[in-house]
Amino acid sequence: MAEFTMELSDEQKEVRDWLHGFAADVIRPAAAEWDEREETPWPVIQEAAKVGIYSLDFYAQQYFDSTGLGIPMAMEELFWGDAGIALSIVGTGLAAVGVLANGTEEQIGTWIPQMYGDANDVKVAAFCSSEPDAGSDVASMRTRAVYDEAKDEWVLNGTKTWATNGGIANVHVVVAVVDQDLGSKGHASFIVPPSTPGLSQGQKFKKHGIRASHTAEVVLDNVRVPGSCLLGGKEKLDARLARAREKAKKGGERVKNAAMATFEASRPAVGAMAVGTARAAYEVALEYAQTREQFGRPIIDNQGVAFQLADMRTSIDAARLLVWRASWMAINGKPFTAAEGSMSKLFASETAKKVTAQAVQILGGNGYTREYPVERMHRDSAIYTIFEGTSEIQRLVIARTLAGMPIR
Repeated sequence: MAEFTMELSDEQKEVRDWLHGFAADVIRPAAAEWDEREETPWPVIQEAAKVGIYSLDFYAQQYFDSTGLGIPMAMEELFWGDAGIALSIVGTGLAAVGVLANGTEEQIGTWIPQMYGDANDVKVAAFCSSEPDAGSDVASMRTRAVYDEAKDEWVLNGTKTWATNGGIANVHVVVAVVDQDLGSKGHASFIVPPSTPGLSQGQKFKKHGIRASHTAEVVLDNVRVPGSCLLGGKEKLDARLARAREKAKKGGERVKNAAMATFEASRPAVGAMAVGTARAAYEVALEYAQTREQFGRPIIDNQGVAFQLADMRTSIDAARLLVWRASWMAINGKPFTAAEGSMSKLFASETAKKVTAQAVQILGGNGYTREYPVERMHRDSAIYTIFEGTSEIQRLVIARTLAGMPIR
């Protein structure tokens, strides 16, 4: 087990600087254009693939970093560049985490490479969990998966929403109900392979922020997938459902569901994204305060501005430490006994919203225009308190964990 440290190794620093350079030289110059276009920035994703950032190998190296800091470090630097473009680059990772968290070794080796493609033929993947009537309340999920034993196939029907890369993905990972009586414990995850009949894109959303990231509904109409596309396999699912039914009879049910397993693994990474956006806005505000003069002196000389910057920097550093702690705990198998993953996501996402709003305020009228990036960063930051569990849900998870209650 790696010791927890706040000091990056020389190798980690090299990776961080490489990512920072890509974010500064490739992502930032393209940010405003793709925000306005509200389209997937395929050329930027392809550039990321060419240099090795958008690839299974890079993702695996960071994911299995024994310190746990590889993924949060990468997320912070890319999202420092721009949240919308960065989400287009890393959005496939959520589907990959879904397979890593629930799949067999064979499934991991088969499907994750197909999620990325290669530098000459870039692909993306989508994780489909939320539904029009089941966002925070995953127990209300209606998408059904019914097993056709005669053909060894699963038949999926339903509509997913808020799916990053939904409909344009090469591989979709879909969470569906297999036992309605068990609520959220009766869910399972399925791979929907490329060009599977019955899967189509529904509404594409026009969003307040992260506009360069494709978000859409995914419609499943009698989608048939082979039995081998059930993540983890049917034997494991049957055993899990049997345990859930037995525990449900006794009360105090604590079996994890497929979506929760994915979200628990990814929440610190979302926190790192928020840290990157907050840091970017803070740096713009700091430079502006140092160079903008009013009444014959830089505005940073005014205590009202200086104290805001002090609070911004303090909150960003605190958020990063919570993210790093949760990431280190996760990679070293330490249980989140106080919901540390949710803590990191909650604090970092709220920090991003506050810091970007303060940055707009420090820039005044300029901050409210699209001539300066803090306007876009402020819009982008709103998503962190919403996706992969709202701030209210994070507080609920933390509170129920502290009280020793089951997480639903």
